[in-house]
Amino acid sequence: MAQYDRNVLNHLLDTYENSLLSTGENKRMIQIEFRFTKTSIPSYFDESSNEYESIHVLMKLLESKKLIRIIWKDNKQDYLIQKVRLMTDHIEAVYQYVGRKPKRGLEEANITLLQKYLDVEAPITVGFVRYLLERLQNHQSVKEYIALENMKETEKFLQACVLVEQNRKPCYIREFSIMHFQDSKYFEQIESRIAKVFRQFSGEYAEMDTLELLAEYGIYRTPNYVYFKGDARISIGEEIVDLSLLKQGIGISGEDLAGIQFSDLSRIKKVITIENLTSFFRYWEKDSLFIYLGGYHNRIRRTLLKMVYETIPDAKYFHFGDIDAGGFSILQDLRKKTGIPFMSYHMDLGTLKQYRQYGKCLTETDRKRLKKIGEKKEFDEVIGFMLKENIKLEQECII
Repeated sequence: MAQYDRNVLNHLLDTYENSLLSTGENKRMIQIEFRFTKTSIPSYFDESSNEYESIHVLMKLLESKKLIRIIWKDNKQDYLIQKVRLMTDHIEAVYQYVGRKPKRGLEEANITLLQKYLDVEAPITVGFVRYLLERLQNHQSVKEYIALENMKETEKFLQACVLVEQNRKPCYIREFSIMHFQDSKYFEQIESRIAKVFRQFSGEYAEMDTLELLAEYGIYRTPNYVYFKGDARISIGEEIVDLSLLKQGIGISGEDLAGIQFSDLSRIKKVITIENLTSFFRYWEKDSLFIYLGGYHNRIRRTLLKMVYETIPDAKYFHFGDIDAGGFSILQDLRKKTGIPFMSYHMDLGTLKQYRQYGKCLTETDRKRLKKIGEKKEFDEVIGFMLKENIKLEQECII
């Protein structure tokens, strides 16, 4: 059975808490009211229902307790309720009736909780906490991220953010969840929320999906492999593997990467990172080493790249990716995080024009991202064409 009394009071309290009355900042008298309409309380206007009388009884009960005042339509007592008005002089009794804590007290309690996280060694989490504190101190909503009434869950979520930032031990998602929360599935329930926080409060993760982002902290859904191929030899213990004999290359897990060495890179003139797996398997040039990135690179792949660069710093380093905002962003991020002077490869205007028949239209998000990237001038020619012709190109289309 619908609890019309509690529903109406909760609507009134929501309106009250979103007004200046609840913070004591109101400079003029305002009335907190709930109007009875076919939208707000449809059963009241349903002639086939018996709820009309029940609602009258409940509203009169609330009025007798001095929680609301009933405003009758056309001043006709017991006819139709036009609206009910919250009796703010008895606001504490209203909260008690619905079993709800005042927002003001919840805000203060949450502020105290959040302040404990201002000094943790986790800069993204600290930035997030400062944002929440600022909003709460200004009596603004934070329900996009946390529920004021569920502080236990808020603290657990903040702890998870800190634990991700501080993680240095490669592990799988469920291992991480058991290790810290004694529940193999809990972290999966909140990982998308954590990724949302990290994307918003750290610019370097803005374009990453959840799994790419977690991989930056050594947390993986499945074993994290690095795929590479080319005119090179690697040594694994006493064994030598000639990569040139493996047409599709080899995959090494991050855990095993420390146990390999490049024993011969003498023929390598180009090191080419490739964004997409299909292109990695298909593409080949002699005297080259190819490394699959899988979208954004992570620590494991950067470790391999730095190992190669230390061995052959005089080779030319290229990134081959989609001709779109994501591809350009990955290239810029690759340079920044590895310190290697990567150049773009097959991501120029000539390539785009050659394969434009396979192009796709830009989304509005694409256009915004391209304009931002274009401010740095490096890709202004191709980006200018993309914006003008409304086109982008996936790497797999390039033969």
